[in-house]
Amino acid sequence: MDALAQGFAMVFSIETLLIIMASSLFGLFVGAVPGLSATMALALLVPMTFFMDPIPALAAMVSCSAMAIFAGDIPGCLLRMPGTAASAAYTDEAYAMARKGQADIALGSGLVFSAIGGLFGTAVLIVAAPLFAEFALNFTSFEFFWLILLGITCAIVISSTTPLKGAIMLILGFLVASVGMNNPAAFPRFTAGSTELLGGIGFLPMLIGMFAVSEVIRSALDRSPRATIIDQPIHNVFKGMWQLTVKYPKQILRGSVLGTVVGALPGAGSDIASWMSYALSKKLSKEPEKFGTGHVEGIIESGAANNSALAGAWIPALVFGIPGDTLTAIVIGVLYMKNLNPGPSLFTTNPENMYAIYILFIFANLIMIPLGWATIKVAKRLLGVRREILLPLILMACIVGTFGMNNSPFDVWIMLAAGVTAYILEENGFPVAPAILGVVLGPMLEENFVKSMIKSDGEVLAFFSRPVAGVLGVLTLVVWLYPLLRHGFRRSPGRATPVGEAL
Repeated sequence: MDALAQGFAMVFSIETLLIIMASSLFGLFVGAVPGLSATMALALLVPMTFFMDPIPALAAMVSCSAMAIFAGDIPGCLLRMPGTAASAAYTDEAYAMARKGQADIALGSGLVFSAIGGLFGTAVLIVAAPLFAEFALNFTSFEFFWLILLGITCAIVISSTTPLKGAIMLILGFLVASVGMNNPAAFPRFTAGSTELLGGIGFLPMLIGMFAVSEVIRSALDRSPRATIIDQPIHNVFKGMWQLTVKYPKQILRGSVLGTVVGALPGAGSDIASWMSYALSKKLSKEPEKFGTGHVEGIIESGAANNSALAGAWIPALVFGIPGDTLTAIVIGVLYMKNLNPGPSLFTTNPENMYAIYILFIFANLIMIPLGWATIKVAKRLLGVRREILLPLILMACIVGTFGMNNSPFDVWIMLAAGVTAYILEENGFPVAPAILGVVLGPMLEENFVKSMIKSDGEVLAFFSRPVAGVLGVLTLVVWLYPLLRHGFRRSPGRATPVGEAL
């Protein structure tokens, strides 16, 4: 109870409340502007958190991400241009409703059921994270090695439509993480004689470059004409929400559960949860023919999945240090920066901080409703912001923030190089998320591998000697070998060829 009281005191201090308010407004603005992502919003906030205490810094991360994910619904509904990737699944549905004069219902559904989904995901986080942490207290380097490897493997399969390109980006992330002396042997690697690279490539400057500078470049080179905003009055967005809750309780629960589960998978995130939830809603609906014509059912289920995935992604991030998505990859960087190293010990040595995180999630999803309502009311002014004004301001914030972290011009060059590289790679179909996972998890994978080899005196079979490690190891190998076995089975000469395949 003392830890809980300390958590409340940390969250409801004047400093933290002001930061929550400012971060929420910033997240709502970035999410509502097409072309700017929630990940970009968090990346821009990182330099600010450098000067904050741990709980205010995490408050900025939680509130900004929750608001940005919801705010992406606004341009999707009024412009048919999703503000964030998580809103893309039901953009056509919301836009069709707006054209029929139901923009208030579409936006109200996105707001209310995003908050409900976020609260559901938070409840799962509160219950599941301590249980996993207690279980993980018995983990050794063997278990952590296989767990990280399994997480990386799942991330490649889930987060990329082309697993080969995802694997290439993961290896690129490993390569970036191996630069410098931050390795078990403290041996300088890939420094090319540069003293600046002895400390490695800065993770936070690289994040800002890959997610903020690359978006600035993409938006600056986009010459497509601005879409026309649907000009209709938006009245009471909360009207009819209770009736929709009573009519679609299964959809709300299903979207919340699916979003939380998908969010907890490494590399998945809100956008994948949203698409899966919308597809499942259409498949199980009693009125599938209405989807795509302006039907609110898909918006309700996907909206709930959006924000529940945010809380779900924090479960592996806090317990194992494995990011559930790119947002929690940034959060992990902030946690390390604040000496709150992710892992099961975080729950035992700093319980007041964990209670504060839980309270932050609840509070952020509750204040989303009034702040989201206010944002919807001024949406047309937000959507009218000119790119010629916005992009230079964002780039200036990136440069000033990156330089201010260490007063290092070298970090600024890293940020700019990472931004250009990320833009080129994404334009050619290479996903950035696996590279970020490689940078975050590469050092952890190497450290646990070296520790395990030292413990076992070089005996490889020791990686399977402990029960949990053996199960995780076998499961990882099955995931690796399954595509090869399936391919071999399809090509086996004794296999009967189906009639449809023969035709």
